Parts: sequence; structure tokens; C-alpha cells
Amino acid sequence: MHTLVFATNNAHKAREVEQILGPGFEIKTLKDIGCHEEIEETEPTLEENALLKARYVKEKYGYDCFSEDTGLEVDALGGAPGVHTARYAGDAKSPEANIALLLKNLEGKNSRRARFRTIIALAFDGEEILLEGICEGRIALEKQGNGGFGYDPVFIPEGYDQSFAELGDAVKNKISHRAIATEKFKKMLTGG
Repeated sequence: MHTLVFATNNAHKAREVEQILGPGFEIKTLKDIGCHEEIEETEPTLEENALLKARYVKEKYGYDCFSEDTGLEVDALGGAPGVHTARYAGDAKSPEANIALLLKNLEGKNSRRARFRTIIALAFDGEEILLEGICEGRIALEKQGNGGFGYDPVFIPEGYDQSFAELGDAVKNKISHRAIATEKFKKMLTGG
């Protein structure tokens, strides 16, 4: 059993990564290793924020660690919310408020093209590695479905007519930005 420390307190993300990695991997969150402080994402890019979190855990707690930062990039909004995806509508990190603001800002826009981009940063064995996963798609006109988390009810991946919230974990965990980055991570870990 490979035990990996994921620099997150988001149980949804931890479960999703554990499901994608499959049997033989156990994911520990920050809470599981006794890290109760908020690791502030102060950097201007997804890559730098992901590295910041992985380095913090490695330096302060001594664990080999991986972290991720994900951004929703909407073409008609100049790539926003991007690095501010979780806090788009403010520091409360409210998914409902974030979605409401996104839909409001897209009113009257012709293009709804968007992508989710995930960066996984690893601080392992004295090395730092970055892996990327991108899922192209579009933003729905309104919320669709009750599953998933975050922006899942309004993101429709390319090639589908349903949102991530409607597609369910089995499909999402094969095609999502996080799935693509995590598959690269799994291949790196297993040499496959």
C-alpha cells in the first residue's frame, strides 16, 4: 500500500484522487498528518501555488507530498476566474456564489468556451515535478445536476451534453482535468 500525503483539506478532492489512483494507494490529507493551518495560495499561477503547498508540507512536516491547484479558465472572461477559481466571489469560497457570479459575468457573451486546468506538484525524494491535466468544455446557461462539487453543475466537458454534476463520478473520474493529471501521476508512481 502506497501512502501519499495530499496537501489539501478538501475531502472531495482527496476521495476523487484516491478513486482515480485505485487500489494500492491511500491518501492522507493535511488533517490526517496534524496540519491544521491554512496554507495560503499567494502565488500568481496555478503552478506556483501547487508547488508552494507541496513545499510547505515537505519542509514543515517532512513528508513527501503532492498538491494540486485547479483553475477554471473561461475564454470570454479573459481566462478568469483562473488562479482565483475557489475565491471568485470572495474569500468565503462559496460554490453557489462563485457559480452565480460566473453566470452573471457571462450574460450576453457569445462564447461560453472554457477549460479546467489542474496542476499537480510533487515534492518527492528531493525532487519537484509538475504534471498538468486539461479538460476542455463550455459553461452551461444555468446549473444542471446535483452531483460533484464546485463548478461541476455548470461545466459541460467537450463531447458531452451533460455537466460534470450530471455525469457522475464514474465518468468524471475518467475524463476530468484532475483525472488526466492524476493518471500521469499514477504512471510516474508505478513506472507504467
